[in-house]
Amino acid sequence: MPGNCAFLHVLVAQGRGIQSELETSRIPNPAVQGASSEGHGLLHCPEPPHSQCWSDGPPHSVQSLYPMELMPKAETKLYTQRWIMLLLFSFCSTSNALMWLQYGIISNIFMRFYSVDALAINWLSMIFMLTYVPLIVPGMWLMDVRGLREAMLIGAAFNCVGSWVKLGGVEPDLFPVAFFGQFVCSVAMVFILGVPPRLASLWFGEREVSTACSIGVLGNQLGIAIGFLVPPILVPNVEDLDELAGHIRVMFYITAGVATFLFILVIIVFQERPDIPPTQAQAAARLIPAESYSYTSSILCLLRNRPFILLIISYGLNVGCFYAVSTLLNQMIIKHYPGEEVNAGRIGLTIVIAGMVGSLICGIWLDRTKSYKQTTLAVYVMSLVGMLVYAFTLSLGHLWVVFITAGALGFFMTGYLPLGFEFAVELTYPESEGTSSGLLNCSAQVFGIIFTICQGKIIEHFGTLAGNLFLCAFLLIGTILTGFIRSDLRRQMANQLAKTAVSTEH
Repeated sequence: MPGNCAFLHVLVAQGRGIQSELETSRIPNPAVQGASSEGHGLLHCPEPPHSQCWSDGPPHSVQSLYPMELMPKAETKLYTQRWIMLLLFSFCSTSNALMWLQYGIISNIFMRFYSVDALAINWLSMIFMLTYVPLIVPGMWLMDVRGLREAMLIGAAFNCVGSWVKLGGVEPDLFPVAFFGQFVCSVAMVFILGVPPRLASLWFGEREVSTACSIGVLGNQLGIAIGFLVPPILVPNVEDLDELAGHIRVMFYITAGVATFLFILVIIVFQERPDIPPTQAQAAARLIPAESYSYTSSILCLLRNRPFILLIISYGLNVGCFYAVSTLLNQMIIKHYPGEEVNAGRIGLTIVIAGMVGSLICGIWLDRTKSYKQTTLAVYVMSLVGMLVYAFTLSLGHLWVVFITAGALGFFMTGYLPLGFEFAVELTYPESEGTSSGLLNCSAQVFGIIFTICQGKIIEHFGTLAGNLFLCAFLLIGTILTGFIRSDLRRQMANQLAKTAVSTEH
């Protein structure tokens, strides 16, 4: 794998001030044998005998290396446009996430409109999770090989087309058309959901990359929040089906118009990356030839990384529980509080707004402390506690109690999302951020489908308490697995290596 050696050469040659992101590069497992004073101070890096990866962390010899000579520091610059790129992506993510919950949060209304059962309406949400699993590999490949802009264009295009297809399915006998529209929108999610860590790496500096990733995740959460709040307001539970169809069309016209406007903006405004890189790491990554990158080798390296595998499972368990709670929230609230469709949406809104606050706080905290393992474990434990409290208070008969407990649950469970992304980047450095986040999201979709189906059946036969305790059991398993993740912060180690190199020069 020639690209492995190329990365280490560039990394050390650009040693001063290297930042905490790297695009698509590799480091070999065998011990590097020393620094050479020839070739502009590049390290001598022998070809690994079996193209091995760091499955248990970098060798000690790599940790102690520093260059004998350093090339001049590359020019870096932070562009104001980075915030435009981030906000435009966030709005696209908001639009797509809204599509996910448009049916589920008023499931009882759509069950009557289309004359279908609860499971059919649940599949209008679960199709997003099911589509993601087989398409994530080509989706990650496209982002890695073709770039961020093309991934955004494809995602925004599918989101736009799907929103108009759904509008064509607003007739009681056209449920298959509505389902197909949801499927088209779900394809868009494949190209949108894993963007935040990649966009943050390409456009933002070291001290703001975790915060930028959190803001990107906030876009998805904002869409979920709007999906909880707006449909119950725009689509009241009226008896006349023609009047009901009119309300549904108004909602879909609004979402289709917004999706179309955002697609046009992506075509005109969205850029792949800045002309001048924001960090020394990005400057180094641009010097690596594209032909040195192997997508298959990248996947295999990640699958040999035991701490990352534990994170994939624990992340999937946590986010899968969130997907199940979000999809079945209307059914749980209506079961104990009949006729409270609007308040069900408001409770969902409370969950997500609290989670947005949690995500932002966690991102800022990580940028300042770099305490990835400790913060992730603490938030996971509190997600379990929040789920237990929510489970036992849902049936008390007081909606204000449900608002409080749901908000506490959302603060930690939804706040966990950017933590998982950033911890994964640390554990898998220098693999592509899009690949690691894609695998995390794939795990979440698989567990989301399983949990939604199982919890739905448990609620139907045994009640909401049993269904929520079912999720608590898996959150407990996820907490234990998180405790076993070794805090192998490779990206931070690379920063320290570069700083050591600079200090030795001076």
